[in-house]
Amino acid sequence: MVETRGPRLGLVLGDQLSFNLAVLQALDPQRDVLLMAEVDAEARYVPHHPQKIVLIFSAMRHFAQALRQRGWQVHYVTLDAPDNSASIAGELQRWQQALGATQVHVTECGEWRLEQALNDSGLPLVWHADKRFLCSRQAFAGWASGRANLRMEPFYQWMRKRSGLLLEPDGSPSGGAWNFDSDNRKSLPRGLRGPFPARFAHDAITLEVLALVRERFADHYGRVDRFDYPVTHAQAQSLWQHFLEFSLAAFGDYQDAMAEGEPFLFHARISAALNIGLLDLRQLCADVESAYRLGRIRLNAAEGFIRQLIGWREYVRGVYWWRMPEYADLNAFGNRRPLPGFYWTGTTGMRCMAQAIDQTLELGYAHHIQRLMVTGNFALLAGIAPQAICDWYLAVYMDAFDWVELPNTLGMVMHADGGYLGSKPYCASGRYIQRMSDYCGACQYRVEQAVEDDACPFNSLYWHFLMRHRQQLADNPRLAMVYRNLQGLPESRRQALWQRGETLLARLDAGEAL
Repeated sequence: MVETRGPRLGLVLGDQLSFNLAVLQALDPQRDVLLMAEVDAEARYVPHHPQKIVLIFSAMRHFAQALRQRGWQVHYVTLDAPDNSASIAGELQRWQQALGATQVHVTECGEWRLEQALNDSGLPLVWHADKRFLCSRQAFAGWASGRANLRMEPFYQWMRKRSGLLLEPDGSPSGGAWNFDSDNRKSLPRGLRGPFPARFAHDAITLEVLALVRERFADHYGRVDRFDYPVTHAQAQSLWQHFLEFSLAAFGDYQDAMAEGEPFLFHARISAALNIGLLDLRQLCADVESAYRLGRIRLNAAEGFIRQLIGWREYVRGVYWWRMPEYADLNAFGNRRPLPGFYWTGTTGMRCMAQAIDQTLELGYAHHIQRLMVTGNFALLAGIAPQAICDWYLAVYMDAFDWVELPNTLGMVMHADGGYLGSKPYCASGRYIQRMSDYCGACQYRVEQAVEDDACPFNSLYWHFLMRHRQQLADNPRLAMVYRNLQGLPESRRQALWQRGETLLARLDAGEAL
């Protein structure tokens, strides 16, 4: 007797554009059906940068085309389709009923919010683990269970041993150490610039999406004029090969450096493509290790890059799913200040902030030090509500999805989890920015001053932050020297720093841009 049944329906989300996706491996292209949908709910739950929307919609349309060429039946719902229900759960319900599908196959989502919505939809869901990552949710839970706090370094060493990356035959780490971060903090020499970035021409699909986004999302932060991201697997590979050839060798030394007019320097600019599935993590790691083994790059470049991928990236995803949903509401410092308006405009006299924000407005991109030690550092020192800055990061950056953005911002940037993720707040005065960039030379504020009217706001806000949170932070061993230095200042100097900080915070509360 021949078995008869309706097709199974498989969902492919906009950040799951991989031919190795678990749903594709579980279903049969001869019998089953795939659904892809552009929906307003996902594009608007925060005001995503228009370039981010272009990237995802264009990459989705290209991927649907590639799936059809491989023999899949794909139902693709465009944003402006007349029957579009405006949500992923709504589209799944609509198509499951229309097709009579007895099962709906879904790969683990990248956001707790969406996964919860699907679980609440009443659909006959069959869940699959997202095997694009090296560490499953279950494996991370096994590692994390029983630990009072989680630190990336032991997790990273565990991941190195599990993956075999940058290990010698006896199992020891290449170079005799697990981490060469101390070799990755060099300031950029005067006159050194990054290579000319890879460029990608727009085809008819991308041009159509650009027109749609210009029309439908004109109210969102950012402009689409300079959209220049890979939207296919081939383009993403081209971007990756460009990095391997022209930037990886210098990445290790200068990954923390910042320079005016140099948004990318030696960074790969691949995180958006990786996070939506256009690149494969395992291939990236293998290519970098191979470059080191062949003597093309130094160990600090190879280790620094691999650490970002199998250490930090996998680590924050693990923390996210281990601690959600309560993690999103943590606020250890009790911050309540709204996000200043200049985060959405770049209109500020602080040159470093203007550079990072203007660059984000134009490109939807800023590298990790611009996020952590400029825009993030200011939000920490100014006492911005962590949920406000988290929503901003999620909205404005091309590579931001909740699983990676939330732990990075709430935990690492804002220390709002009270030290669960990071052993100390990443706070710094303007001196750090001066050391790692050339921003301060053209700034209206003076980085060598702290209490004068034209003093760098980062300086007094740094000391103000430490003073107002002394009770929580003074016993932190990594801040012991800082608090000794603070205590060693004359009382008059401490009062002046406090008053200057109070003045700046009052100006923020009054809506001034600083």
